Amino acid sequence: MRAISLLITLGCLTLGGCSSVFDKHVEYKYVEPNNYPVLKAIGYAPISIQKGANASQKQLMAIKASKLEAYRELTEQVYGQKITAGTTVEGSIAQDDYLESKVQGLIKGAQIIKTYAVDDTYVTELELNMKRVHDLYIGEIKPREVKKVTYY
Repeated sequence: MRAISLLITLGCLTLGGCSSVFDKHVEYKYVEPNNYPVLKAIGYAPISIQKGANASQKQLMAIKASKLEAYRELTEQVYGQKITAGTTVEGSIAQDDYLESKVQGLIKGAQIIKTYAVDDTYVTELELNMKRVHDLYIGEIKPREVKKVTYY
């Protein structure tokens, strides 16, 4: 009886240890996208209503504002917008109605294509080539998929 108990115990230990005996080696391969889109955005800013002591300062502020607007538009294209809306009703009569939009994201690799004034408006054209973004991303994190798994 003691021999059978010992054999069962040794058998369980042997079978339980098998799972840790095998080791594996995983090979990965790089996965590249089929195509790279190019996103474009345009930002506008009025020159005359900018804060500044003279026309040159107002134009510089409009340049900055139009650039930020173009980046905001690119961010909307990449990440989307969060829309919050609501209505307050009191006594079955709508009292207050509001709509709020928020954009949040990080844009890397965008290039200014053109920046120019049209009448009293400053315009900035941006371009985001996703091939360039991909190349920046690859430097940090390499996307991959499992190519082969070998068990020893």
